[in-house]
Amino acid sequence: MSDVVGCFNERAQKLLELHLASGFRKYFIWFKGKLQGSHVALIQEGNDLVYYALINAIAIRKILKKYDKVHYSKQGQAFRAQAQSMHMEILQSPWLCELMAFHINLRGTKVKSEKNPALFEGCNLTFNDGKPSLSCDLFDSVELDIDLTCSICLDTAFDPVSLTCGHIFCYMRACSAASVTIVDGLKAAEPKEKCPLCREAGVYEGAVHLDELSILLRRSCHEYWAQRLKTERVERVRQAKEHWESQCRAFIGV
Repeated sequence: MSDVVGCFNERAQKLLELHLASGFRKYFIWFKGKLQGSHVALIQEGNDLVYYALINAIAIRKILKKYDKVHYSKQGQAFRAQAQSMHMEILQSPWLCELMAFHINLRGTKVKSEKNPALFEGCNLTFNDGKPSLSCDLFDSVELDIDLTCSICLDTAFDPVSLTCGHIFCYMRACSAASVTIVDGLKAAEPKEKCPLCREAGVYEGAVHLDELSILLRRSCHEYWAQRLKTERVERVRQAKEHWESQCRAFIGV
């Protein structure tokens, strides 16, 4: 299962890197990957990845259910629960969340036309009492509902990151929880540092910056995003200043 999830994550990461790239770098990636330089190719690749994830998740679910039925056991469901606790189930991948945001972002731009293939239907950014979530109704009764509220500041995740446990936080809040500065980043966090929500340790080193989701939330929450950007800019400048002042003091031996 880990190999399947790893393959999905790698391909999704390359696709989204290409979508977010600009200028010469974008054409270089196109050439290196030998892909057709069009948005249609991007959408088709995203479509293939989503179906890859769904078919895999449904197949595993049905195999384990069949195993329990044939052998009159609960080992299949226990295996699935263990895989979920180890974050090995493909529907838990933060890159699937990024693909959902990627789909909504493309759907809201002019590049979409009747000739372009749809990525997957029923995927939307919804707000319930001001709290955002990504929801998607997929085939064979597979439903996804991803909460986009940072459980530290209790507001919409700003500059969101997903820890390896799957929980999403504001980047600066995650850095604070990991006892690191924004200059050092989450990769500098000690392995003993735990997720503020589930208390699992060692979840910061493999954290994923959700750039597509950040674009989607910025477009959907203009006033909130502008206010948070103004506030966070002040805090980021303060932390950067303190960091480099401490580095200078250490360098001159003060």
